[in-house]
Amino acid sequence: MASLLASLSDLPRRISLFLDRPGFPWKRLVLGFSIGQYVFESLLSLRQYQVLKRTKPPKTLEDEVSQEVFDKSQAYGRAKSKFGFISNLYNLTTNVATYQFDVLPKLWTLTGTWLANYAPERFSGEISHSILFFFTFNFISQLLSLPTSYYSTFVLEEKFGFNKQTRKLFFTDLLKSQGLMVALGTPILAVFLKIIQSTGPQFFYYLWVFAVTVQVFGITIFPIFIQPLFNKLSPLEPGELRERVEKLGTRLKFPLTELYTIDGSKRSAHSNAYFYGLPWKKHIVIYDTLIAKSEPVEIEAVLGHELGHWSLSHTTKLLGIAQAHLFYVFALFSIFIHNNSLYHSFGFHDSHPIMIGFILFSEALSPMDTVIRFLMNILSRKFEFEADKFALDLGYKKELARSLIKLQIENLSTMDADWLYASYHYSHPILTERLKALNWKSDGKVSSVDVKLNGDGKVVKATDREL
Repeated sequence: MASLLASLSDLPRRISLFLDRPGFPWKRLVLGFSIGQYVFESLLSLRQYQVLKRTKPPKTLEDEVSQEVFDKSQAYGRAKSKFGFISNLYNLTTNVATYQFDVLPKLWTLTGTWLANYAPERFSGEISHSILFFFTFNFISQLLSLPTSYYSTFVLEEKFGFNKQTRKLFFTDLLKSQGLMVALGTPILAVFLKIIQSTGPQFFYYLWVFAVTVQVFGITIFPIFIQPLFNKLSPLEPGELRERVEKLGTRLKFPLTELYTIDGSKRSAHSNAYFYGLPWKKHIVIYDTLIAKSEPVEIEAVLGHELGHWSLSHTTKLLGIAQAHLFYVFALFSIFIHNNSLYHSFGFHDSHPIMIGFILFSEALSPMDTVIRFLMNILSRKFEFEADKFALDLGYKKELARSLIKLQIENLSTMDADWLYASYHYSHPILTERLKALNWKSDGKVSSVDVKLNGDGKVVKATDREL
């Protein structure tokens, strides 16, 4: 038994030695996977694009969706798909160029020079250098992503009537996000690196505990300090909707503490609702766009679905899986942290900074993360069906179906999908799958929606029509 335990305890070291092979082409491996993933995802997108060229809605929705709305939904989907081809190619190009031309070691040297020439001596050392490098690299990444982000917001979303942001708000949000990253990221990154430096080969245990602590801290401060920087949360006014939601929470014994509306309409016309908080103190947030476009009973049905996730412990299970995955990442990083061949392959011959090691390790781990994401999508879709069933058992069959159809139409969401594309990309089932699982049929009793479009094809107003 003692020899078995000794062998197991020595396993990480042996794996580390096995993976640290001089001359191993880590860079070519990482870049090859990045290119291969782009090609694979592009082929999936081409399959989906053929679906987006269909001229008739799915049979399940043919009585619910007008031809005009379906055509506009398909056009919106095709526009996003075309943009996806270009933006993904742009991202691939910048990523390949970053590693092919050794931008990381050059930037590490440059930020080290800045630190030596302009910072007080007390800020010398790997932690200060890593923080300066990280924020410089992040700033450059933000600049590179700005053209695609701007186009998506002010051209694509604007064309179809969903963007509500001004350019001032867009750039203000960007500056606030960067400010928050510096304010919160500096101490978090400093502690992250200090733990690795000071706790030895078993650092991943302490790092995992620290990461969990940071997550709990983030959940606590987000609604108090961070959310108000971007959106205004207001208590939901007394009325039918509030009464319905509070009764639903009481019925399910949901620990509802606060019920808010959020001014999502100042950025987008898309609708949403969510809950957050610690296990004993939950908050429900409903977008003003959802309130404006839906009846109280429909919103109640949507929240019945959302609270189904809580009642069925989906949030707890996903949180547990996330923590297990985080522990696995940190544990695996402990094997790669001193991998000389990985550093050398990406141009780091004289120094092996921890921050750089984690970035390179994350790139090398990318294929496994793709598989995990695919499996998580499968699990997530399973949970969505279960939450729909939960709402169905609460008696919301008609209301949930009506709300799903209405939201699908108002958001011009894709109404059909290639099965392989959906399996890889979608964390939620498509509408036709959800309606089928609800055993719903258009029998003249469920209200549908007519969407009024202006001359430019933008959504102006959605109104109910009785079948």
